[in-house]
Amino acid sequence: MTEKKIDIHGDLVEACRENDRTAQIKIYELYYQAMYNTSYRIVNDPMEAEEIMQDAFLDAFRKISTFKGDATFGSWLKRIVINKSLDQIRKRKESASLVERTIDIPDTTADENVEEELIRYRVGEIVKALDRLPDNYRIILSLYLLEGYDHQEIAGILNISYNNTRTRYLRAKQKLLQEVSGSKHTIPDFQKN
Repeated sequence: MTEKKIDIHGDLVEACRENDRTAQIKIYELYYQAMYNTSYRIVNDPMEAEEIMQDAFLDAFRKISTFKGDATFGSWLKRIVINKSLDQIRKRKESASLVERTIDIPDTTADENVEEELIRYRVGEIVKALDRLPDNYRIILSLYLLEGYDHQEIAGILNISYNNTRTRYLRAKQKLLQEVSGSKHTIPDFQKN
């Protein structure tokens, strides 16, 4: 016996099924930021992520009759976003190379906490290292660590075996650690002068 998940926005979803534009706007406002973030972590490009997020909402509203309520609307929509993001990666795979972006590290001021600045710097280094990873590594780390999917769910999303998912994840994590520890950047001295 399968248990149906309770969707806290069920009334809005039902109104969307009837093409209620106000309900669609409310659903969009509730989910747009999370869906953008999900896509961005996969495609690594803000403009592509924005376009994918918009397309995902349009598809979701067009195909809302296929939403059966087996999961929450948010998880159903997230799956659409992930699939569209993965499709985009596949499209640009032939010709695209990853573009390394820089992270601005804020200047420290006398009243800022030194430890907080160090943490921000290290997070920036991890983000840059994640950006440098090959697509297949960045995707699996994003799905597992940032989106919270387990290996079985990732195997289904990527259409690979469970063991392949675990192996890729371990290799991706190892590569990320190498990127972070092998970074040519030195940790700046945040001590007050």
